[in-house]
Amino acid sequence: MRELSVAQPIPLSHLARWLVAVPLLLLVAYLVTFDQGVVSQAGDYLHELMHDGRHLLGVPCH
Repeated sequence: MRELSVAQPIPLSHLARWLVAVPLLLLVAYLVTFDQGVVSQAGDYLHELMHDGRHLLGVPCH
């Protein structure tokens, strides 16, 4: 008969990169898909980058 193993807690040092990466990726996803230029009006280059990203992902923006 096999013994059941007990789940070990994940150290915070292993989670640190995910705790930073996930909110950052969600922010980028919001800016590219739903922002529609509100935040990206800070500069023409940023606006065009977000606009082209919407087209690349197939998100309607017009």
